[in-house]
Parts: sequence; structure tokens; C-alpha cells
Amino acid sequence: MTLASQAEKPPFVLVHGAFHGGWCWKPIARQLRAAGYEVYTPTQTGLGERKHLMSADISMETFVLDILNVILSEDLTDVILVGHSYGGRSISGVVDRAPERIRRLVYIDGGLAPDGRSRLEAMPEDAREQRIQAAMAFDGGVSVPPPPATRFGMSDPEQIAWVERFLTPQPFGAEKTGLPLANPIGNGRPATFVHCTTPAFPVTAPSAAYARTRTDWRFLEFPGGHNSIVTHPTEMAALLLAEAAL
Repeated sequence: MTLASQAEKPPFVLVHGAFHGGWCWKPIARQLRAAGYEVYTPTQTGLGERKHLMSADISMETFVLDILNVILSEDLTDVILVGHSYGGRSISGVVDRAPERIRRLVYIDGGLAPDGRSRLEAMPEDAREQRIQAAMAFDGGVSVPPPPATRFGMSDPEQIAWVERFLTPQPFGAEKTGLPLANPIGNGRPATFVHCTTPAFPVTAPSAAYARTRTDWRFLEFPGGHNSIVTHPTEMAALLLAEAAL
């Protein structure tokens, strides 16, 4: 492969979901890089290797800026911006502000906020109260403790052990703050929603239902659970490479 052909490939920015960090993309990132792509896997504030920055002041604005500033500081353009689970909210905020930097959005079982409500507000009332109580009992409402990895549709003991080794609490401030968008979600950029169906993750059902209504988006079903980025990295990497080629 020549340097010229490498330069033509769009960069990937992969954004993790709640309780995770950039570490969760390792198996996929390795394959994308082997295919000649530049790959960035930023960790959002308060999570993963940045857990020492946990604070009650972390908000959705923080999460959006975490990713936007990577794109601006690295001077990335033509970006394939991928958001897994909660990361879907972050990438929606990024493209709302810098659509000219984005080639395509890919939501992998992503959380969407088309009405701008916070994650907490969008929960059913009983789930919302449980979330609040869990955060208050854990550390006075600063963060939410991680659930077992089986909650994310995982069953392989080795994969479960790997994920649970690195899961960290989720900043509760990000879940309490809304995501006001100046433009319709996606801001006119090409977008693909990947719905993980085996087993389906009930939390993302409203987002999948919304994505189905978007006739300007691609809607794909993937035969894996919510954490297919860990459980099916080869197949998911192939899917992302196909999306980058569109």
C-alpha cells in the first residue's frame, strides 16, 4: 500500500459507551489499523484511564468536547465517527457542531436524544428512580456503579472477565444533563444505525425505533448482543470497513 492510498482512507474516531473506555475498542482498532486506517479511541472524562478525573461537574457538554477536541486538535477531516451505546449521544453532539469534519456517523446500538432530553429524563420512571438511588448510595450521586458485563448481552466467561476488569463508574452528571441540538440529529450527514439483536438490549429499543423512521439513514441489524464490539470484533470491524467504503 502506498502512502498516497493510505492518505485517501478516512480516519476512524471510535467512541465508547457508559462504564467503558477507549480500551473496549482494542480488538476492532487493531483490525482497522491493519487495513491501513488511522484510528482514534478517546476515553471520555471520568472513565477508563481517566477515572481519576471523576467529578460531579462532568456533563454531556464535557463528553461532547472530549471527542470534538480530539478531532480539532488532530485536525481530522472526513471522519468516520462511531458511537457505541451511550457514545451515540456524544457523537450526535459533535456532528451538531462540526458537520464539515464528518464523513459518516455510525451508531452501534447507540443511544439517541432526538428531543434533547437527558438520559435520566428519557428513562421510565421506575428505572429513573433506581438509577438515582444507585448513584446516591454509591458515592452521594457523583457516579453510577457499573453493572455486571452480562447485562450487555455477554456470555463468554473470558470476555466477561476482561470487560469487568476495566469497567468503571459512569459520571452521573452526564446522565442528568440534556443534549440540546441546534440541528436535527445527525445534522444532515450520512448515518448508519446498527441494531444489535441477539439478544436485543431493551434500553436501546427507543433509539432503534427512531432510527427506523429516518428514511435518510441506513438501518442494519447485527446478529450479536449489545457489546458486539467486544464479542464479535472481526465481524464488527468488517461492518465498519464496509461503511467507510460507502
